[in-house]
Amino acid sequence: MAPVELGLPGVRRTPSTEARPQDDRLIDTFGRVATDLRVSLTDRCNLRCTYCMPAEGLDWLPGPDLLTGAELSRLIGIAVHRLGVREVRFTGGEPLLRKDLAEVLAATAALDPRPSTSLTTNGIGLARRAAELRAAGLDRINVSLDTLRPDRFAAITRRDRLADVLAGMAAARDAGLTPVKVNSVLLRGVNENEAPELLRYCLDQGYQLRFIEQMPLDAQHGWRRSDMVTAQEILALLGKEFELTPMSERRGAAPAERWLVDGGPATVGVIASVTRPFCAACDRTRLTADGALRTCLFATTETDLRGPMRAGADDEELAELWRIAMWGKAKGHGINDDGFTQPDRPMSAIGG
Repeated sequence: MAPVELGLPGVRRTPSTEARPQDDRLIDTFGRVATDLRVSLTDRCNLRCTYCMPAEGLDWLPGPDLLTGAELSRLIGIAVHRLGVREVRFTGGEPLLRKDLAEVLAATAALDPRPSTSLTTNGIGLARRAAELRAAGLDRINVSLDTLRPDRFAAITRRDRLADVLAGMAAARDAGLTPVKVNSVLLRGVNENEAPELLRYCLDQGYQLRFIEQMPLDAQHGWRRSDMVTAQEILALLGKEFELTPMSERRGAAPAERWLVDGGPATVGVIASVTRPFCAACDRTRLTADGALRTCLFATTETDLRGPMRAGADDEELAELWRIAMWGKAKGHGINDDGFTQPDRPMSAIGG
């Protein structure tokens, strides 16, 4: 089954399947092997971050279009048993809004071989669910936090919920969902002056902070490169108050470049997707909440797995669709190319 065209210019041609070696793994034509599956559980979110979506929200996916818990578990099982996936990260939207989250986690943790499991959340509602998620099989958690100031949090997210997020992070740490990783996006003229403050807070609390360059994945398509606080600028801001030493260990497929803080052992990371792309080492494959397979956050094609699955395709047929799609993965995201086109789906509908 060919990828579904999204009506955008510049779609890269999928290589012929005839040239694909006999290999059960998710290999591509550039020698990469995908072992990290990102699973979006919903496109809905209970925040309205200005750099992600408009104040009124978006047109959410209809319920029947979403994968059921059983369908999610089946596809995750195929990825682990037949395709060599070793890590599963649950995302959204806001994955805590998924009512059957604990059941999906438990089914994933019960797989043999057992993949590592993690979840990216905005932290709303995490305080009351952290222990439950840990018991269900979640290994660790990532929480998005762009500011420590209540008024600024309300301005960025359009919700007054900072206290809930901080409580959720503490609950995750106490439940053993460690390391708790904190993802922060700095916005020019909004919160970039908080970079040292955020790092100091995370050091004090035992969290691992990672700054992420703002990417062109907003629903409004209003991203401008000039508004993005770059990795170089982030390091300069941190360098005013901390001594940063580049880590000597190899980065591998990890998206974050890391630095020792004041000699270590604490570290800080920067994910420079725009100015320092790491596409050559990418090991990710992505499944949206409505069952579309994406080879990249910025892909302009998708492969439908929900349709064939509901039409009766067996596990090996679905696995082969997955292999063919990943074989056609592009060399890079193309953000810095003249012909770059932002994908139609925003981040909340793709899954981070």
